[in-house]
Amino acid sequence: MGFVSADGTATQRTAQVAAGMRCARHRGPDEAGTWTDDDAAGSVVFGFNRLSIIDIEHSHQPLRWGPPESPDRYALVFNGEIYNYLELRAELTEEFGTVFATEGDGEAIVAAVHHWGPRAVSRLRGMFAFLVWDTQEQVLFGARDPFGIKPLFTARTADGVGFSSEAKGLRELTGPAVVDQRALQHYLVLQYVPEPATMDVAIRRIESGTHFTLRPGGDLVTERYFHPVFTGGTRGGAEAEQAALVKRITAVLEDSVAKHMRADVTVGSFLSGGIDSTAIAALAKRSNPDLLTFTTGFERQGYSEIDVAAESAAAIGVRHIVRPVTEEEFTSALPSIVWYLDDPVADPALVPLYYVAAEARRHVKVVLSGEGADELFGGYNIYREPASLAPLTRLPQGLRRGLASVGRALPQGFRGQDLLRRGALDLEERYYGNARIFREDQLASVLRTYSPGHSFRDVTDPIYAHTTENDPVARMQHVDLFTWLRGDILVKADKMTMANSLELRVPFLDPEVFEVARTVPSSAKVTKQTTKLALRQAMESIVPAHVLNRRKLGFPVPLRHYLAEGSYDWARDIITSAQTDEYLDSAAVLALLDAHRRGEADHSRRIWAVLVFMVWHGVFVTGAITPRIPEPVYPVRL
Repeated sequence: MGFVSADGTATQRTAQVAAGMRCARHRGPDEAGTWTDDDAAGSVVFGFNRLSIIDIEHSHQPLRWGPPESPDRYALVFNGEIYNYLELRAELTEEFGTVFATEGDGEAIVAAVHHWGPRAVSRLRGMFAFLVWDTQEQVLFGARDPFGIKPLFTARTADGVGFSSEAKGLRELTGPAVVDQRALQHYLVLQYVPEPATMDVAIRRIESGTHFTLRPGGDLVTERYFHPVFTGGTRGGAEAEQAALVKRITAVLEDSVAKHMRADVTVGSFLSGGIDSTAIAALAKRSNPDLLTFTTGFERQGYSEIDVAAESAAAIGVRHIVRPVTEEEFTSALPSIVWYLDDPVADPALVPLYYVAAEARRHVKVVLSGEGADELFGGYNIYREPASLAPLTRLPQGLRRGLASVGRALPQGFRGQDLLRRGALDLEERYYGNARIFREDQLASVLRTYSPGHSFRDVTDPIYAHTTENDPVARMQHVDLFTWLRGDILVKADKMTMANSLELRVPFLDPEVFEVARTVPSSAKVTKQTTKLALRQAMESIVPAHVLNRRKLGFPVPLRHYLAEGSYDWARDIITSAQTDEYLDSAAVLALLDAHRRGEADHSRRIWAVLVFMVWHGVFVTGAITPRIPEPVYPVRL
């Protein structure tokens, strides 16, 4: 956490920074430290909670470093890992004669910024959110990793600007949360609050792939350094070119996983029934023959990949641990999970991830996972939609609209109705991510503050504007990089693992991997038969056959059954006790719940989105809900 004072009174904020650090103890239970820039009349105060992974005995933070003529010029706080830190340290030593006092990756960041300036950020291969204070120039420089793996929140107060990995820590500076009504509307459509907003009007996110500077009393000046562009086109080249591409995918993933295994503690891996996590685990075993893998599922038939994951673990020869989740555990954990989340995210897969992370933390301190493969290599089934809708989208606009009218006249649920409706829409109108919770026409009945002037297109149109030369699949991938991936997938991954003081690493989301993935043509991503075609080909000799061509399922959660059966009363109690009438019509929400229970329609995801917001409101706005948050475990060194 950090605070840059506008008037040289940062020391007056020391108590709030310390309280904010206590909110983030789970992110770093091994040690804590603070630092104030007394030489500049107290312009800056830094605080840090450390989860010791690399150079455990040293590399304490806040970290001081500088060139020989000014050895304490810089101060750093840094959340994450730099996987090419050894190569960077060697390069900096050879080129500039840089001297390092530790064996860690933090000094590599500061030295790189000192010698290369802002362009140093593009040289970092890792996940990170960092702040560097230059005591000589009196300027703060910071950055967030290209994909947004690690979070960074910011808030401006009357006397300065605060930064934190946890939004709740910044509320020590800003006070209780105040609902951002536009963010709420986006959340109910998208399942998450899109960057740079949060659900709290006082707090914003530093966007993924940006760096920034700040001088005391000045404005925060941000600049995007990562501009992802998919260049593969629609059709692939000759057979030899395709074979070479597949070899490049294999090689870059082997390299990425090897670098992601760098640690001075034990590294394990999550393992589901899909190709992504299986590929990561199989490659990780090359670095750690005694690799431990972890999986989760529900105690309900049809909602578990435990058996497939166990078969995969046996096939690749790793030790495997299973953590099933019960219905009671699923509901009871929600208040704590929302507290750890900071912002509401209505993805029910958060819950089993929270539990399997807790189990993994009993055995290891770091895990690898397969997030990002779908966005980079074309893994979502919805990416096949442009091809299936092509016969309709190629028709004249007037005819498409006419067919849509025919679709609307058909009985509800009639086969082909949705096809006609979506075929009448341009890509920008119909695709805004993998989760579509409330349709715009459904919001008015539930959301008291509904504004027809606010649309998901406020979020997606600026992103689509950078993709006009791309084919539809690449355009959808690009949108997902800036919405679904960083709004849901990576928030879920970071928050639920760090809630258990467990570091999660995602080897697919590596700049070098992206440089290869961006060249994959759409014909090698999705076909009528499969998704991620090129990735599957690259993993043929690595992934067991029973997983290689398995259809993507997502993470199955029995939410529909829970809300209609054993958890109905639990959900009803949350709705009736919530103090959210200013924003939501609780009678309309109860009507949804009852209709769902009667089996009239599956409203489970919409109900869950509302429940998560109501719990968030009770935790962070009214304080009516007090989650039970355990003290972080100080682990035995592994």
